[in-house]
Amino acid sequence: MKRSSQGSEKPVQDRPTLQTMTLSAITDHEFSQFQNFIFEAAGISLGASKKALVSGRLAKRLVHHQLQTYGAYFKLLTSGHAPAEMQMAVDLLTTNETYFFREAAHFDFLRTQALAVVKRAQPFRVWSAASSTGEEAYSIAMVLADCLGTTPWEVVGSDISSGVLEGARTGHYSMQRGRHIPPVYLGRFCLRGVGPQEGTLLIERPLRQKVRFIQVNLNTALPELGLFDVIFLRNVMIYFNKETKREVVARVLSLLKPGGYFCVGHSESLNEISHAVQPFLPSIYLKP
Repeated sequence: MKRSSQGSEKPVQDRPTLQTMTLSAITDHEFSQFQNFIFEAAGISLGASKKALVSGRLAKRLVHHQLQTYGAYFKLLTSGHAPAEMQMAVDLLTTNETYFFREAAHFDFLRTQALAVVKRAQPFRVWSAASSTGEEAYSIAMVLADCLGTTPWEVVGSDISSGVLEGARTGHYSMQRGRHIPPVYLGRFCLRGVGPQEGTLLIERPLRQKVRFIQVNLNTALPELGLFDVIFLRNVMIYFNKETKREVVARVLSLLKPGGYFCVGHSESLNEISHAVQPFLPSIYLKP
C-alpha cells in the first residue's frame, strides 16, 4: 500500500509548544462556559468529571493562538470572527474513540437482516448516525458487501465533526483499530500497509465508494437523507440529557422505515425516551 505524499508545514523558529508555553489551569467558570458552548452546539452534556478532558483537548488550540487562559480562548470562539475555530473546538469536544466491529452482536444481527433481503429490488439502506472516524460505517459496509451480492445497498455515515469525517473518507487506520475485523474481511476488503505504512490498513476503494459520509448535527433539523432499513445510533446518547435524548431519537427514528431496526449501545436504553419503537433484542428495537 502506498500513500500519496503530502507537503509538511515548515517549522517556525521559536513557535510555542505545550512544553514551552505555560497555560493557566482551567477554572470552574471557564469549564462552565465550555459546558454551555458544547451543549448549545451539539446538545452534549459534559459532567464535572469531563473537566480534565476539556482542558486536555483544547490546550493545543490555546498554544496555537498563543493564549494563556481558557477564558481568552472562549472569548475568541464567541467573538464571531473565528467560525473555523468554532468548528475545530466542536470537533475536539465531540470526537469519541471507536473501532471496527465494536459490539459484535449488532453486526451478527445485521447479517441476518441482509441475508433476508437478498435479491430484492430496492436498495438496503443503513445509517451510521454517529459514525465518528468511520469504523462503524465501514464495518456495516463489509457485512453488506459480503451478504448482499448484486442486491443494491447503501451506507450513510454522519457525524457533527467535519474533521473526523475527512479522516473517515480516506479509510486509513491503525491495525490496532482493526483488531476485531474478521480475518476473511481483512483479506477481502483491506490493504495492509508496508514500509512507512506498516502497522496500518486501508479500506479498499470499491468499499469506500459505497459509503457516503456527510456532516449532520443530530441536535438540529436533519437534512433529507431518505428512509433506512437499519439505523445505528450507538454510544452517543450517554452524552445527552433526557430531554435531548428524546428530541434526538425522535428525529432519527423519523427516518427509519416501518419494520426497520434501531441499534443503540449495549449500555444504552430507550426506556422513557421513545415509544415509537419496541424492544426486539437487547439494545435492538423494532419500528412497528
